Amino acid sequence: MDDKNVIMMDATDDVGQVKIADDVIAIIAEIAAIEVEGVAGMGGTLTSDIMQTLSRKRTPKGVKVELDEGRVMLEMGLIINYGAKIPQVTREVQEKVKSSIELMTGLEIISINIHILGIHFDKEINNKDQELELED
Repeated sequence: MDDKNVIMMDATDDVGQVKIADDVIAIIAEIAAIEVEGVAGMGGTLTSDIMQTLSRKRTPKGVKVELDEGRVMLEMGLIINYGAKIPQVTREVQEKVKSSIELMTGLEIISINIHILGIHFDKEINNKDQELELED
């Protein structure tokens, strides 16, 4: 395991070491964010999609993790559902991601920066708009 992308945990006994990869932290953040109402998905990059396809390994989308002596900084890219209140949704995402990571890992979260990458439109809304246009 590459030590530059892991964080060492203080062990409670002398049995061994615990290392958490930054990808694990990113996956926890991604799952927590998607559970928030108003979040349609996470923004990914073409490179991560290609790597995931080639390696058949699940990689987190839209989450960048920086580790600094047991403290975690996150950058997250979200796609929000049309009609959702962005300040409310992002606040809930920050709270849920922070509590999930701290609960599961014991790491300190010092920042969660969110970037809105897009808006998801429900297909039903688009179809209704098209029907209205045709009727006029």
